[in-house]
Amino acid sequence: MLRFLDTRFEEILGSLLLAVMVSIAFINVIVRYCTSFSFAWTEELTINFFVWVVLLGTARSFREGGHLGMTLLYEALPRNARRFCYGLTILLCIAFFGALCWTGTLEVLDEYDLESISESLGIPVWWYTIATPLFSLLIIFRMLQRSYADLRSGNY
Repeated sequence: MLRFLDTRFEEILGSLLLAVMVSIAFINVIVRYCTSFSFAWTEELTINFFVWVVLLGTARSFREGGHLGMTLLYEALPRNARRFCYGLTILLCIAFFGALCWTGTLEVLDEYDLESISESLGIPVWWYTIATPLFSLLIIFRMLQRSYADLRSGNY
């Protein structure tokens, strides 16, 4: 089970969120077309779930080494320079997502303390924003997982 979650977590959760987003957007379009009435809550969920899907996709891409890169100059470097650039890139990415996790945590704590609620559904806003620090940690984990595998295999 843990192996399955390790390899498929982002795909499963991202697919479910995308299915929910498409379904509620479709329902809203049909209702708006037939009745000239629109559900405000559909936008709230769609926008927030989209952020979640993007962060999950980022984690998946780091896990699989699927991010875009300009490799012409990188591949022309000697092996030790490539290793240095690879390590520097990983450190910069960890710093970025660590900062995102930190600021996201501060935002969640502020929203919790202020008891902020969403406009259309009236639920606590931190329910949406908790994904930023959590998925940032997931991204860092996937990045470390991939870099460990790359360094072990010499694929950098």
